[in-house]
Amino acid sequence: MKDSFVLRRVKRVSGEEIDIVIENGVIAAITAPGEGVASQIYDGSGTYVSSGWIDMHVHAFPEFHPYGDEIDEIGVRQGVTTIVDAGSCGADRIADLIRSGEQAKTKVLAFLNISRIGLLRIDELSQMAWIDRERAKHAIAKFGDSIVGLKARISRSVVGESGIEPLRIARELSEETGLPLMVHIGSAPPDIREVIPLLARKDIITHYLNGKPNNLFDAEGHPLQVLTDAVARGVHLDVGHGTASFSFRVAEAAKRQDIEPDTISTDIYRGNRLDGPVYSMANVLSKFLLLGYSLQEIIAMVTAHAAAWLGKPELGRIQAGDNANLTLFSLENGPLVLTDSEGERRVAEQVIQAKGVVANGELIECEIRA
Repeated sequence: MKDSFVLRRVKRVSGEEIDIVIENGVIAAITAPGEGVASQIYDGSGTYVSSGWIDMHVHAFPEFHPYGDEIDEIGVRQGVTTIVDAGSCGADRIADLIRSGEQAKTKVLAFLNISRIGLLRIDELSQMAWIDRERAKHAIAKFGDSIVGLKARISRSVVGESGIEPLRIARELSEETGLPLMVHIGSAPPDIREVIPLLARKDIITHYLNGKPNNLFDAEGHPLQVLTDAVARGVHLDVGHGTASFSFRVAEAAKRQDIEPDTISTDIYRGNRLDGPVYSMANVLSKFLLLGYSLQEIIAMVTAHAAAWLGKPELGRIQAGDNANLTLFSLENGPLVLTDSEGERRVAEQVIQAKGVVANGELIECEIRA
């Protein structure tokens, strides 16, 4: 469905029912239900609408195995209109990623891996020679419209004997370029208490709900002091579910302590999309519904909160005159078994299902279900 059409009787997460008239890819009007006029009508009765979902942590460079996937498979087909590739590519291949994004229906932004080789290898920070500051700065100067930050994966399997030094260099590069850091946390060394103090306002901790021994909560489920200090100074908390980085147990502890995510992201790539435990953005969002977050809170984490961090408020709102960037979804009755990265299973009685998106003037139905 293209050109001029109306989404009839869709409802915001508040429950308000509206019509949205779209002409040539732009929201022409938002009217009372049943009053929108266009040559084509999509009956959205019972369907929710939000601004397009934003996934702040994906891996969308399929040439790098195992961490890669096709852009639209983890984008519009999942109800996600904007993806942010989380450091699949460093300076060596970032041009290829951006070129692929230009051919996709999904909007693509990226964190630049501070290792020039990116995820060509999964120990990309084990050799300090692979951190080339000048090449990184050249890539940022050339592709600055698409690069939103720097990515550093700071865990044992990635840094090897380099320890905390790659993060120190990343911090310096951040200060030189003005770009924030997204820092992957995982197994020690380095100890998490060395890592978090190096992060500043607007930097992102991704995988903050992981259940590994080197995580951000103590054995009683209380947040470590380095985490509460980071939150106080404006460090951003991102889920980054992934294959090994989301624990129901830790997520429940975080909620009890009011250490809630700023953004929900998937860390999706082909393996954990097809074989789990991620599967889809809707599947991950449904886990937060199960945890007791409200629908309004959950959708804000993949729309307005993410858009605000990106400095692109238009991606997080529904407003006449803006480009039509929308996700259609429903709440469906379960039961559905949801699995975390520890293999723990929970049964959800209600789940979120992506139904479609409006992107680039086109209504695209989703084929992926939670």
